Amino acid sequence: MKFGREHRLTDRPDFLHCYDAGRRFFSSCFVVFAAQREDRRLPWRLGLTVSKKTGGAVRRNRVRRLIRECFRLAGAQVPDGYDYVVTPKRGIDPRTLDLTRVRADVLPLLFALAQKKTGRAQGAKTESG
Repeated sequence: MKFGREHRLTDRPDFLHCYDAGRRFFSSCFVVFAAQREDRRLPWRLGLTVSKKTGGAVRRNRVRRLIRECFRLAGAQVPDGYDYVVTPKRGIDPRTLDLTRVRADVLPLLFALAQKKTGRAQGAKTESG
């Protein structure tokens, strides 16, 4: 799958909508905000916020690349009709991150969202549970 323009979240109001109206999912390294789009048939979109507390530009870009690649590889499994904003937690060390760890952290959160969407049991930690 290609990570094209239709899968990028770029506008500030869309980010704010994810933070305000979206649900929060937590893993050991990341916080994922997921907000439903008005038209649920539209493809998913991904936004990334990586602060300078994560490290210098090289380290921040590495974290961004890993998250993008995770979403690109799992593109068919990511539920459509949602905007996602992924934020690394403060204690994360970008030097120890690799694609396997990012996938192990982020994909269960997306699967939990997909299960909630279809009404199945929840498997990941959310803000309320």
